[in-house]
Amino acid sequence: MEYRIDLTELLTYINPSDLSYQEWVNVGMALKEEGYAVSVWDAWSRYDRARYHEHECEKKWESFQGVSEPVTGATIVQMAKERGWVPETSAGHELDWDAEIDRENDDLIVVNTAWIEGREIAPPKDWDPAQQMILYLETLFEAGENVGYVVESWEKDGKYLPANKGNYDRTAGQLIELLSKCGGDIGSVLGDYKPDAGAWIRFNPLDGNGVKNENVTEYRYALVESDCMDLERQNAIIRELELPVACLVYSGGKSLHAIVRVDAANFDEYRKRVDYLYTVCQKNGLDIDKQNRNPSRLSRMPGAMRGKKKQFILDTNLGKQSWTEWKEWIEGVNDDLPDPESMADVWGNLPDLSPPLIDGVLRQGHKMLIAGPSKAGKSYALIELCCSIAEGRPWLGFSCTQGKVLYVNLELDRASCLHRFKDVYTALGWQPHNLKNIDIWNLRGKSVPMDKLAPKLIRRAAKKNYLAVVIDPIYKVITGDENSADQMAHFCNQFDKVCTELGCAVIYCHHHSKGAQGGKRSMDRASGSGVFARDPDALLDLIELEVTDALRDQEKNNAACKVMAEYLKRHNLGDEVSQDDESSASVMRGICRKLLDNRAYQEAMRIVTECEKLVENRTAWRIEGTLREFAKFKPINLWFDYPVHRMDMVGVLKDIDLPSDNHRQGRKTPEERKDDRMKKLEMAYESVLFENEDEPISIKDLMKHSDLTRNTIKSYIDEHPDFERDKDGFVTRKN
Repeated sequence: MEYRIDLTELLTYINPSDLSYQEWVNVGMALKEEGYAVSVWDAWSRYDRARYHEHECEKKWESFQGVSEPVTGATIVQMAKERGWVPETSAGHELDWDAEIDRENDDLIVVNTAWIEGREIAPPKDWDPAQQMILYLETLFEAGENVGYVVESWEKDGKYLPANKGNYDRTAGQLIELLSKCGGDIGSVLGDYKPDAGAWIRFNPLDGNGVKNENVTEYRYALVESDCMDLERQNAIIRELELPVACLVYSGGKSLHAIVRVDAANFDEYRKRVDYLYTVCQKNGLDIDKQNRNPSRLSRMPGAMRGKKKQFILDTNLGKQSWTEWKEWIEGVNDDLPDPESMADVWGNLPDLSPPLIDGVLRQGHKMLIAGPSKAGKSYALIELCCSIAEGRPWLGFSCTQGKVLYVNLELDRASCLHRFKDVYTALGWQPHNLKNIDIWNLRGKSVPMDKLAPKLIRRAAKKNYLAVVIDPIYKVITGDENSADQMAHFCNQFDKVCTELGCAVIYCHHHSKGAQGGKRSMDRASGSGVFARDPDALLDLIELEVTDALRDQEKNNAACKVMAEYLKRHNLGDEVSQDDESSASVMRGICRKLLDNRAYQEAMRIVTECEKLVENRTAWRIEGTLREFAKFKPINLWFDYPVHRMDMVGVLKDIDLPSDNHRQGRKTPEERKDDRMKKLEMAYESVLFENEDEPISIKDLMKHSDLTRNTIKSYIDEHPDFERDKDGFVTRKN
């Protein structure tokens, strides 16, 4: 999303009093070039109280004329960056109507401003200016650290401003020693100040060579000040926030000055911590002056008079003892985590389990992952599941609770997606009685990372009462490296947010890693970090089965027989066709030729040919499950008969072994696997022959002496050059 940076916000990071004259002019030129009003430049310039002159901005503004290489807003952006502003990814940006408000920092709010009561500001009963300064210095500085302060001032527009850089070459220890002997006359130590103006002091130690940011030796404290709020309210919020305040000073005017411990290791960390501090204050109703970010900033000196009011220390060592302790408290006070509970308290009154969404597989409000290789029809399986939930019908043999479902389509264009749903309904032979239960959110070309998608999804799905949200596919929204456990744990946590906020199941699919999968556990087949497989409450894994030529031919034979039998029945023919006839495609073709006229016969053969082509393209799959809430189910064998999956009700796929890496590496060729099948049949036949000797051997006998199904034995016999079977199910060896 494109957005325009608000330069007025960036100006709060730039102190005009720290700029050279040319830098100040450049800011004005950039504002005019970007279309801002002169009032913006003027309002910002007023913070340079020592150099600001009324109407100067307007005069300079008129002199800014178009040039071939104008100063642009990039100049202000760079200045702000150098002073702590961080661009979009962490500092944020202007929101459009579709943008999501960042909820990540909502837990920074710890003060209920609607109920806060003001705290009285009480001046000290025994006024001792020297002791005020001594306490301040002892609280904030080490004895050998240089202290900066200003006592000279000048008046402008009825306000008194610090006149110059002041003093910065004396240590806290030296000042304390002199103040302790001055008899309360701080002017004799620090220099006389104007009682109407007051005096100022810097709260961070200096190097003795100047008073700029680069002269600060320890980034120990930051200033929190608000001059647009009731004093008592300021006092209450500062205390309620548990700010780690080293010294809280009344300015003698409209504000309190909280000298807050930030204990930063360097200037870069100082800027980040101050930004965080100011964010927390703003979120909790403390409308602070953002111009006070600089570590070399002046604050009000306790012990001085300001008109008829005293500048005094209100309190020391408030709130938490350190920045780390305070930040941990802020982020933990509203973490929404439940308290631990005793098992003894709930033993006799256990909560109800969430009802099943997919019986024996997945509960409502839980997560499910479907993993599989490319072309497994994972998306179609998810669409089938959506239809099953909407209609309250079984899915892959599992009963489904009926309800509303949201399908988040990240891959297909809108038309293709909608057609797929109709194709699935048609292929399943279902009447679409409950289409109102299916909502589709088409996001192809508009998908965003999952941590950004989750809040958008939650907002749109709220109050829709979805039983399930299906996200297809997740590779479109993965954030980070899928092989990183930490990053994928963060990614998967977004699904938890959706489950928790909406109270619905989240179902999604992911691809397999490369290579054969037969030798792996189902939870180890998904690509990337093991977090993928271990995070969901149910993992259904699809792996392709290698179909033999004999089995493929048998399936084509069965499909052709079924088509021809149904064709004859539709034309009221074929009463004399037996069950044995219906098991042989060649026999059925002969019957069709005999009973149908030439035109009808050609039509029937065309349908048979189309059906055989579909069978030829059909792929076989096995689903294994890893479940957290239910007992493991037996593997499910099925055909992907585009566009739907159909369960293998006959059992022809049961005895197919999963392909392994050994197979892929050539240790067992197709001929070797065929030889294994032949040996299984021969061993079963020899076992029956050993017991029955001269009696006829049936397929049923072979089943008793092997772990093979009837249809598997039939396919083995048809494939074996030395065996044959008759229509009555008896098996003989040719030689």
